[in-house]
Amino acid sequence: MGPLTRPMRLARPIRLVRIVRSALVAATALWLVALPVQAADPTFGTPTIDAAFGRGIDLTQPVTLDVAPFRVELLLTTGPDGVPLVTEVPPPTSTGRTTLRYSLDVSQGHILPNTPVAARWRITPTQGAPGVLGPEVRTVHDDDRFAWQTVEGEVVRVHWNQGSRDFAERALRIGEDAVAETARLLGVTEDSPVDFFIYAEQAAFYEALGPGTRENVGGQANAEIRTLFALIEPSEIDDPWVGVVIPHELVHLVFDTAVKNPYHFPPRWLNEGLAVYLSQGYGQSDRSTVDGAVRGGSLIPLDGLAGQFPTTADGFFLAYAESVSAVDFFIRTHTQDALIALISSYADGRTDDEAFRDAIGQDVAAFNAAWLADLGADPPVRYGPQPAPAGPQPSAWTADSPGSPASPPGSGDPGASVRPGSTAAASGESAGTPGGGTTGADGGTPWLVALSTIVGVAIVVFVVVFVVARRRRPTAPAAEAAPPTSPPPPAPDSPS
Repeated sequence: MGPLTRPMRLARPIRLVRIVRSALVAATALWLVALPVQAADPTFGTPTIDAAFGRGIDLTQPVTLDVAPFRVELLLTTGPDGVPLVTEVPPPTSTGRTTLRYSLDVSQGHILPNTPVAARWRITPTQGAPGVLGPEVRTVHDDDRFAWQTVEGEVVRVHWNQGSRDFAERALRIGEDAVAETARLLGVTEDSPVDFFIYAEQAAFYEALGPGTRENVGGQANAEIRTLFALIEPSEIDDPWVGVVIPHELVHLVFDTAVKNPYHFPPRWLNEGLAVYLSQGYGQSDRSTVDGAVRGGSLIPLDGLAGQFPTTADGFFLAYAESVSAVDFFIRTHTQDALIALISSYADGRTDDEAFRDAIGQDVAAFNAAWLADLGADPPVRYGPQPAPAGPQPSAWTADSPGSPASPPGSGDPGASVRPGSTAAASGESAGTPGGGTTGADGGTPWLVALSTIVGVAIVVFVVVFVVARRRRPTAPAAEAAPPTSPPPPAPDSPS
């Protein structure tokens, strides 16, 4: 008898490997089928933009398309540092060469003259694909109703359409002096141009500023576009008020340079009060207005002048008079240097109370109380909404109960507010971010959802095949003797 050997048992493992390999090949094929067909990116031509004052902005974008796009958007920015306004435009239904078009109706949203406008198109070829940005096109939304003449200084550029050059030269001198003096006072450098548009007709001036302009406005400064608008007839150029309105508005532009930060803007009474103080001082007319309000008990506290001023004529002029009164009191009590330090500190993003404490050791409420005391005024009566009285509260909601929550169930983070029916902000790109794509119902892109599903199915198939194969395999003996290394001895009853 020959030597005993262990039988070879390789057929079933080889078959199992083949089954698993076939399952993985099938899963891979399904995944490739589920992937979207990648269309060629659109080819952009040269875009155009045509802005006409009061009529709108027309935009075009020639483009060559490989497929009819899933989405077309226009990204429109107004102002030098604005956030793009994203507008979805109906996509073309055909391929090949075509021209995208969009017209912006400005009748529902006024754009000031001299506002920079930039636009670019974004095309999403297929659902789930990243958006493709086209080239940017820029223009300036001019008031093209008039043939403007221009005279330039070191910083100020005066634009006018009626009157002689001497008229414009005087306005330029007033503007240049105001910018230089205010910049020197606040310790800033003004080297970017300031455009100064002089309108000779009231109707055209109000149309330029837009709906809602108050009838007593003679000038307006817009720091974002560094532009000043004023209503000055050529015959009025020598009037004393012209020497007030131009510096007043230009002080606002320099003030913006001194305090510019991304967090917090100073209260309006400080801005307007400084402009009045530097352009005309705390005059008798303003003093009389403030004294009358003190006697009549109609004085407005400074925190009531931090935002928009009253719209009534009396309240409007009282707000300006109080503003310059508070600035005058600040300088008399704490010096002009302290005021400049206060204004400059806002550039660091300080809150009002932080800025006032650093400058004079008082918060705004303490300064307001000191100003009222200097005027001999009683604290003004506060009107408007009042806090509601506290209602009954279940004992389980009070913090005093052992083991009870400190706030009502479901109150959540006190600093967060979520509109009913809305979801929290999702991660990823916003509508105005290049490359934003369409998401699936579960928050992922469609191809990623398909890939996740297929991989999950492949894993399940693998596990099932493996388990079935093991169950069909015959049970091995509990212990198997090792093959002998030499022939066994003869059995007792066997012949030798």
